[in-house]
Amino acid sequence: FAYSLPGVSRFRVNVYQQRGSMGAAIRAVPMGVPTIDQLALPPMVKQLADLPRGLVLVTGPTGSGKSTTLAAIINHVNQTRAVHIMTIEDPIEYLHRDAKSAINQREIGMDTLSFANALRHVLRQDPDVILIGEMRDLETISTAVTAAETGHLVFATLHTQSAAQTIDRIIDVFPAHQQSQIRMQLSVALEGVLSQALLPRVDGAGRVAAIEVMLANGAIRNLIREGKTHQLPSAIRDDQDEARRDHHSRCSG
Repeated sequence: FAYSLPGVSRFRVNVYQQRGSMGAAIRAVPMGVPTIDQLALPPMVKQLADLPRGLVLVTGPTGSGKSTTLAAIINHVNQTRAVHIMTIEDPIEYLHRDAKSAINQREIGMDTLSFANALRHVLRQDPDVILIGEMRDLETISTAVTAAETGHLVFATLHTQSAAQTIDRIIDVFPAHQQSQIRMQLSVALEGVLSQALLPRVDGAGRVAAIEVMLANGAIRNLIREGKTHQLPSAIRDDQDEARRDHHSRCSG
């Protein structure tokens, strides 16, 4: 759950029992919402945040900064576009205030029963942008993909450690007879996957996100549709090499 000390900070708290007594893991959540620039995220993160529709996934192990990256993305949308943003979180960590956008934040266990239940209702509330704190089950994944297909910009997280593993995890949630259909839907709806881990800074002052970015170009969409996810890492490298060559060419010109 989340806990707030006014004027001090917000905290994400996990309470548990150990050796007959209570223990807790407490992590401070900054009161202010970070920006993409403050987190030194790759430039293409803003490109994904500026999309009109589609599915964008932020993945990584527990404690890799997924919630912070998503908060920065939502903050960018809020500061630059007049849209309706709905978030579904467990718990709510960063508190967003309306800027150019109108933002509603719903918390699992307080405002709604589950991600799947909340997402069904959110789609009736005319959102432009939807944030799903975690895609945990078949119904949530299926509804999120459909929402992206039907004109919404959907951001969500998964506990996977690479873009290829992310695609496999989504497909494997579905029974065998539905996997061809979800591969087709995902190849159309997916716009990008940000797979991240937190690494120590060289100067020792905290940690910084290291991010693998997969942008869904034509080659990657074909690999997803054809079930050739084992080829995704090389396709990502090829895309990055091409981007570097383009950048070098522009700088040289």
